[in-house]
Amino acid sequence: MTSAAHHTAKAWPAADDQILQIRIDLAAAYRLIHRLDLDDSIYTHISVRLPGRQDRFLINPYGLRFEEVTASNLVTVDLDGNVMDDPTGLGINPAGFTIHSAIHAARHDAICVLHTHTVAGIAVACQKQGLLPLNQWSLQFTDCLAYHDYEGIALDLDERSRLVADLGDKFVMVLRNHGMLTCGRSVAEAFKLMHNLERSCRAQLAVQSSGAEIIELSSAVARKTAGQYASFYDAIETNGVPDGEWAAFKRMLERTDPDFAN
Repeated sequence: MTSAAHHTAKAWPAADDQILQIRIDLAAAYRLIHRLDLDDSIYTHISVRLPGRQDRFLINPYGLRFEEVTASNLVTVDLDGNVMDDPTGLGINPAGFTIHSAIHAARHDAICVLHTHTVAGIAVACQKQGLLPLNQWSLQFTDCLAYHDYEGIALDLDERSRLVADLGDKFVMVLRNHGMLTCGRSVAEAFKLMHNLERSCRAQLAVQSSGAEIIELSSAVARKTAGQYASFYDAIETNGVPDGEWAAFKRMLERTDPDFAN
């Protein structure tokens, strides 16, 4: 592990409990993406808007693997690309800034934005039909999935307007020939959407490679299932129902990655 990952934890004032919690949740998401083998070396990124601010967000230091990210070494950046706090001095991934700043600026309901490059995700992103409504995991994305055409590595800031136009009001996007992206009203929601999206992609590839005849599901069943998922997420994000799945994932990290909250 690099010395940069051993940054001493900041002494957060009691008034900043909400900021501390969102830092811990974001660090948890990075560790979980690594634990589930959804990371891509030091590339890809997860960001979260700072509480009470529309113009600043947290993102990973560019150069740390995801298992090195902690609550205290996250970088604070504004929507113009100005780094406000960088404990490791490593800076941020320019492509990550392009994608995440675009969404945070346009979508104030997108508290967290999560982007991955996985073999399964990229394989589906390369398919003309994209994600197919084949199973319970993928049905949740019925009528909720956006697509954005590949324009090269996301270094051109003028791509941001096209990215947010394609995303619209949706929370999940297939970046064609590139990867997957989810947004959430919390870090937990963005992570859970990505977890299910990744499993949907893996299941699709498994079914396609089997050569077996595929059972087609009706549009009515697909929309019903998507509505059931939406109600479940809404109960947690807007009605305060405890999120047992996120709590369980964090308990796992307390055993496997106890330093994530440092």
